[in-house]
Amino acid sequence: MLTLYLNAALKKAHYELLPEDKRFYAEIEGFQGVYATGATLEDCREELLEVLEEWVLLSIARNLPLPAVDGIELNISAVHESEEFESA
Repeated sequence: MLTLYLNAALKKAHYELLPEDKRFYAEIEGFQGVYATGATLEDCREELLEVLEEWVLLSIARNLPLPAVDGIELNISAVHESEEFESA
């Protein structure tokens, strides 16, 4: 599910070539603070994926809502320690 979510988000990325230094810039609308630059388009894509992964994990750790992407939602429910042991 996580891979589907990340891939769906990456398909919404907007890339552009920055005229001042000929580097690539990318961002994903709806994912505030998720952007990357790179010397090549592939470098930029790889950096964007890394930033997106870190953003998702930080959002989960802070219990922040994640945007739905193409109908894909990541809903993380809290599990209490006692519930973990009961199901084991």
